[in-house]
Amino acid sequence: MSLLVVGLSHRSAPVSVLERAALHADAQVKLLQDTVAAEPAAEAAVLATCNRIELYADVDKFHAGVAELSTLLAQHSGVGLDELTPYLYVHYEDRAVHHLFSVACGLDSMVVGEGQILGQIKDSLAKAQDLHTAGRLLNDLFQQALRVGKRAHSETGIDRAGQSLVTFGLEQLASGGDVQGWARGKKALVIGAGSMSSLAAATLSRAGVSEIVVANRTAERASRLVEILNEAGGVVARAVPMDSVSDELTRADVVVSCTGATGLVLTAEAVAAGRGLDAQPGAFGVPSAPTRAAQAARLPADQGGEESCPLDLSPMPATAGFSVLGEAAVAGIAASELEQHAAWVDNAPRPQGPGVDPVQEAEAIAALAATAATVGRVPERRRPEPVAEIPRPAPSLFLLDLAMPRDIDAAVHRLAGVRLVDIESLAEASADAPMAADVDQVRRIVADEVAAFGAALRAAHITPTVVALRTMAADVVANEIARLEGRLPGLDDKHRGEITQTVKRVVDKLLHAPTVRVKQLAAEPGGAGYADALRTLFDLDPETVAAVSRAEDSTDHEKDRGPA
Repeated sequence: MSLLVVGLSHRSAPVSVLERAALHADAQVKLLQDTVAAEPAAEAAVLATCNRIELYADVDKFHAGVAELSTLLAQHSGVGLDELTPYLYVHYEDRAVHHLFSVACGLDSMVVGEGQILGQIKDSLAKAQDLHTAGRLLNDLFQQALRVGKRAHSETGIDRAGQSLVTFGLEQLASGGDVQGWARGKKALVIGAGSMSSLAAATLSRAGVSEIVVANRTAERASRLVEILNEAGGVVARAVPMDSVSDELTRADVVVSCTGATGLVLTAEAVAAGRGLDAQPGAFGVPSAPTRAAQAARLPADQGGEESCPLDLSPMPATAGFSVLGEAAVAGIAASELEQHAAWVDNAPRPQGPGVDPVQEAEAIAALAATAATVGRVPERRRPEPVAEIPRPAPSLFLLDLAMPRDIDAAVHRLAGVRLVDIESLAEASADAPMAADVDQVRRIVADEVAAFGAALRAAHITPTVVALRTMAADVVANEIARLEGRLPGLDDKHRGEITQTVKRVVDKLLHAPTVRVKQLAAEPGGAGYADALRTLFDLDPETVAAVSRAEDSTDHEKDRGPA
């Protein structure tokens, strides 16, 4: 087995990187085709979800495979290899199997125990089968992963450890309260009609919303989802075209968006206009020119009044850790620019009295500069330094963005009366979620299934050699019987049949114990060499063994294209 997986997920990369690396459908197809066309890979499958991008392949060389798969991921995601590499993880052979089985059980999900990943794994396998990039290894692996995931959900209480991303997102919108009580009577707008949007619509319907409006670029899919919702009863549903979203915003209480768009579906300005909200200058992230001028005018000349920051960042009063751990980190500036900004901030107005240690601040600047010089950029911070929050009115519009890359402008959360929950905030909220006791049981299931899969794979590896050996023995018997008939032409059919059966029984008995034992030995770790030993001892033709393997692969491929 030479299974290799290279990928990144919410556990290894910040959401902003995952968002930029997201693969749309056409990019996934091209990635699969380019992977199997590359020299180290014979099979390939892509598992791309809102919080992971993984490329699985059967490779003949480990190091060459890692280099090729990493390069292809960077090429098709549009994120440079140097930037992507620090976030990539690599699993090989049994560790790769363990990883996929854990993913299938929901152990590696943002919300532990969620079951949506099983459908995504099934879709990944179907895509690879349709493109003929999945051979025997990946067919067996992904179908077994689906079975392991189903077993985990049926034999344990892993479902109690978490829920779907949709349910978790709605709970966050409800501030951890009862979703049904929060949703009852509200009007919902669902943007998109794919699997995640459909699940969101169904969940909202069960939660008791009074109306669901579905907007989608393809009218037929929106109409079909509306038809299903209306047939289920309990909610009034209707479909609208995408250009009606701005009008529907004026009526909606809850908006859920999950499309395949590569750009924003809802900008902060569009939400503000749709709800009649007045956005203040700088509300969406970049201070207006007058604001910057006013800030500079209040500073003495030797503190930045005449000379602005080389990065054009706001001259905010310095606090411990602000200079680079604040705006500079968010800006993602380079190491050289970091030094310029740090030098400029040293001249910014500083609070008097205890609380700011210039030595500690200088050490923070130096440490971050060293990190930036190593990775070529300032690392993004998942958890920014806490700041004093401005009192906000209770939200009247709730937005749930489940898309990757994001559908809704992150600046929306700065609008008064609006609450936004997106993939990034879900990642932060789930980081501290308690693990259920059933997780340990699922881990034991995964460990057992990985061992069984490895043993079956190693045993299957020797099967073509055993078949070739028995085929050679049958040819020897046939040749000897033909030779006997030439020397004893007077044999009648009865005696000829008895002699033939006797010789076959002798050969079968001689081969039975060795072939059974070699299969057992081959199934153990390190047993791959037994096939080579068997071929050498019996001088088996390698082409005969290869022909058996090709025949089995062809049969298994047709069989595996059925439903998982």
